[in-house]
Amino acid sequence: MGTLLTLYPNRLENTVDNPRLDILRQLLAQDPANTFVRYGLAMEHVKSGDLAGAVQEFEVLLTSDPNYSAAYYHGGQTFEKMGKLDQARDMYRRGIAVTRDPHALGELQAALDILGE
Repeated sequence: MGTLLTLYPNRLENTVDNPRLDILRQLLAQDPANTFVRYGLAMEHVKSGDLAGAVQEFEVLLTSDPNYSAAYYHGGQTFEKMGKLDQARDMYRRGIAVTRDPHALGELQAALDILGE
């Protein structure tokens, strides 16, 4: 178990008690429309190794705020980590279609270019 903890220190947080996830969930319970907290929850799922949970949170976030460009980028990255390259491409394309921020647009396009059409 010590080796597992060394190799994957955040993995065990997902199966044990993760206070950051608990706090973010409490904040969302108080304000379910808070997109910043929802994004933080998605990123905490990524960090803890719960990629499916992260994707779910990114999708909920994008349903309520389809212009949240960071969610498209990190959602696409999460799909890539899962080996779901078609879903990653789709996420990047969705972001490109709605993003007006030139920096975010460049990052999304670069990520899509790396994967190829």
